[in-house]
Amino acid sequence: MIHPTAIVSPLARIGNNVRIGPFCVIGAHVELGDDCVLHSHVVLEGHSTFGRGNEFFPFAAIGGKTQDLKYQGEPTYLEVGDHNVFRENTTVHRGTHEALPTRIGSHNLFLCYSHVAHDCQLGNHIILSNSVGIAGHIIIEDYAIVSGVAAVHQFCRIGRHSIIGGCSKVVQDVPPYMIVDGNPASTRGLNLVGLQRRGFAEDDIKALKAAYKKLFLKKDGNLSNSISSLKATHVADTPHVAHLIHFVEASERGVTR
Repeated sequence: MIHPTAIVSPLARIGNNVRIGPFCVIGAHVELGDDCVLHSHVVLEGHSTFGRGNEFFPFAAIGGKTQDLKYQGEPTYLEVGDHNVFRENTTVHRGTHEALPTRIGSHNLFLCYSHVAHDCQLGNHIILSNSVGIAGHIIIEDYAIVSGVAAVHQFCRIGRHSIIGGCSKVVQDVPPYMIVDGNPASTRGLNLVGLQRRGFAEDDIKALKAAYKKLFLKKDGNLSNSISSLKATHVADTPHVAHLIHFVEASERGVTR
C-alpha cells in the first residue's frame, strides 16, 4: 500500500492497512497507526506518533520542528490520536521542550492552511477552519470551533463547545459554551445552535443562559463580583455552569468579555 514514489524511512513504524500515496515522505521517528491514509505529497517527520484512521491530504506537513526561538535542538515530540483529518497544506509542529509534546486528541478536523504551533494541547472533536492560526502553548477543549482566518494569541485557552467567528483576533481566553467574535474579539452570546446540535438538555441551556447574563452581558461590571453573584444562584451547581466558573477563575490571561 506504499506508492513507489514515496520515501519511507526503514526505521518508521507503519501499522496495518496504511495507504501512502505518491511523493509522500515519512521520517525515521514516525509511528503511524492502523488504517491511516496519506493521499499524496504529505510530509510526516520528527518524533511523531499517530493513532489509527488518520487521513492526510496533499501538502500537509506534520511533525516539523518548532518555530520557537528558545528551541535548543533536543528531541521533541508530537502525539496525535485517532481519526483526525488534516486537509491540504495543514501544518503542525512538535513541542519546544522534551517534557511537553504537542498533543492532539481524536476526531478533529483541520481545514486547509490551518496551523497548530508548538506545545499546543488539543482535545477531541475540534474544528479549525481554513487559514486559522493557533500560536504556541494554546489549550483547546473538546468540540470547540475556530472559524476561518481567525488568529489566537499564544498561551490562550479555548473552552469546550465554544465557537470563534471568522477573522477574529483572540488575545484572551475564550469561555466555554460561548460565541466569540470580532477584532479584538468579544463574547457575543451563548453558542445556542452548537449546544442544541450536541444534544444539550433544555435545562442545561437555560442554566448557561443565566450564567452568560451574569458574567458577560454587562461587560463594564467587575468580573469577580459577577462570579460571586453567579455562585449565589442555584444554576452554579449544574455541571456545565460549574465548569464555566472554574474556567473563568483559572484564567491567567483574562477572559474574553
